[in-house]
Amino acid sequence: MKSYLWQTKCLLLVAAALLAGCKPQQEVTTLRLAHSLDQEHVVHKAMVLMGERLAEYSGGTMQLQIYSGGQLGNERELIELLQIGSLAMTKVSASSVESFVPQMRVFSVPYIFNDNAHLWRVLNGDVGQQLLQELSGARLYGLGYYDAGSRSFYSTNTEIHSPADLRGKKFRVLASQTAVRMVEAMGGAATPIDWGELYTALQQGVVDGAENNPPSFYLSRHYELSRYYTLDEHTSVPDVLILSHLVWQGLTNQQQQWLTKAAEDSIRYQREAWQQSSDQALAAVKAAGVSVIYPDKQPFRDAVAPFHQSLQQTDIGPLLQRIAKAADTAEVSHD
Repeated sequence: MKSYLWQTKCLLLVAAALLAGCKPQQEVTTLRLAHSLDQEHVVHKAMVLMGERLAEYSGGTMQLQIYSGGQLGNERELIELLQIGSLAMTKVSASSVESFVPQMRVFSVPYIFNDNAHLWRVLNGDVGQQLLQELSGARLYGLGYYDAGSRSFYSTNTEIHSPADLRGKKFRVLASQTAVRMVEAMGGAATPIDWGELYTALQQGVVDGAENNPPSFYLSRHYELSRYYTLDEHTSVPDVLILSHLVWQGLTNQQQQWLTKAAEDSIRYQREAWQQSSDQALAAVKAAGVSVIYPDKQPFRDAVAPFHQSLQQTDIGPLLQRIAKAADTAEVSHD
């Protein structure tokens, strides 16, 4: 009798195990995210946090798969992959979005922000949110903005104290007509080159310099070749966190909420960490022997004044006026 009961108990346990094994596995939605930056960059770290939060909020049913360092292409190529739904997410400079959403070129206009507080009043306010909504016309969905600090010139062979020092020199810029016009307004020759090719271009003398924020200047190791860094801080072009509109529409409402919340956490973390990262990068390049120059910015502002004036009658003229107004009022802020 005991043997019979033992055999029955064993059969029941085996049956329970088999039934448990037949339960459907929880389906996991994996979103592929690609960008062009180093894994030590604070933006990459913010994306890792976003993946962690997304997995937490979704109970493990959603995850990010991150490809760094331009593995899947340059910024334009990544945007095109989003448009056809072959890639879920990316982070690109707002300047790289210009050819898809022309109004985004407003961020490449030099000296439109008085300070960081002014910048974020605009990004979090009506202007910034309107520009994110404009992305839908390019089959993209805007999740928000990362802080990319201010862009400044660096050079391999010339100290830059004023726009006069740019004359006759070739400077790499993003693939942005506004950035090209800015450098030309200051007297330099603008040369669009992919970020991944810039180190070699500097090394071979294809360009005499470039312009970017301190963390990118440091982590790219461009300081090894460019020994002069001039903090003229001509533009504050944010990074934009964008999603394929096709992928966004394929998510459930609940999944969209989880992803939005994870992205907000990531943006908050990145903004808080940015200034420390920028300060550390400046200290590191100074320690490596780079000459960091703090110029009088007024001659740079004066050099681009005619460029500013020429934009007032264009489609971004009203945006420039709203941005200027935001310098003195919190009217557009949603903080």
